Amino acid sequence: MNTAFKSLTPHCKGTLMPLIHISMRAGKAQAYRQAIFDSLYKAMHETFNVPQDDQFMTISEHEPENFRYSATYLDIKRSDDLLFIQISAMNTRTIEQKKALFRRIAELLGESPGIRPEDVFVNLIEGVKENWSLGNGLAQYA
Repeated sequence: MNTAFKSLTPHCKGTLMPLIHISMRAGKAQAYRQAIFDSLYKAMHETFNVPQDDQFMTISEHEPENFRYSATYLDIKRSDDLLFIQISAMNTRTIEQKKALFRRIAELLGESPGIRPEDVFVNLIEGVKENWSLGNGLAQYA
């Protein structure tokens, strides 16, 4: 086992963290964006067992001419409030956990900040643990 991994706190060893990037149209208030962060973190914590201090997320805002989507693909009626949520995570979760995550994200974003489920587009990208460096130039999980 890697010595850097041995030095991680116990809550990190069994829980492999995600990295989240949200793309959305520009113009929403700071409180709206914060509610997105909070809802996504809560969904990850509840379904993927992400620890309390494990929050690595970014939001990129795009002008309308730089944010393109199909308003009806797969018969889903999307609006300009659409979020593209890309989650990079280690391949340690079950299909049931992934389905629960997708459901919970849509539920919580519906509660706060009030995003319709049709406007929640999630892409989960999985990789192996040795492909991650969480800082200091080390592969902490390799």
